[in-house]
Amino acid sequence: MPSLQEQFGPIDIYLFDQLIRGNIGPGMRILDAGCGFGRNLVYLLREGCEIFGADANPDAIAETRRLASSLAPSLPVNNFRVEPIEAMSFPDSSFDVVLCSAVLHFADNDEHFEAMLHGAWRALKPGGLFFCRLASTIGMEHQRIEGRRFLLSNGAQWYLVDEEFLDKLTKELGGQLVDPLKTTVVQNQRCMTTWVLQKQA
Repeated sequence: MPSLQEQFGPIDIYLFDQLIRGNIGPGMRILDAGCGFGRNLVYLLREGCEIFGADANPDAIAETRRLASSLAPSLPVNNFRVEPIEAMSFPDSSFDVVLCSAVLHFADNDEHFEAMLHGAWRALKPGGLFFCRLASTIGMEHQRIEGRRFLLSNGAQWYLVDEEFLDKLTKELGGQLVDPLKTTVVQNQRCMTTWVLQKQA
């Protein structure tokens, strides 16, 4: 019997929460927008979900393709594409679930953030689940650089959201919160907020 580590890999704990509650499961068509090296895909690949991924980093996509070939060899290589979120070539309204974990806070400015968010959202089917983890100012203060760009204690410059902004975006997108916003403060360094929506018909 595989260990939990082998079965689930280094999955985001809040994504794991969606799995155990049955909001994401076998047979679903899932897009990981900004998939990185595929850390959130191990269980989903094992369980026979139809997985797709996009990331602007060619090395990340190469590794995710290797992971997919070992766990779900029947998946086409072209399911995993070297593309930025704002310019993904996947069709509109074609996925049951869109994951966007630890990606949007790397936006350069408002326009870039909106382009990435809408790039991910447009791919989701009506009734589908949008799972997003992103950095925020909910829970601690950061030094503002300009607009929504902030300086973190480690020197990183991130685009940070707040509760009011996420509420506004939820309405503009035509989404409905599946869960209340949940924020984790990471050792007085950053705040990571989980934003889970259902796309309304």
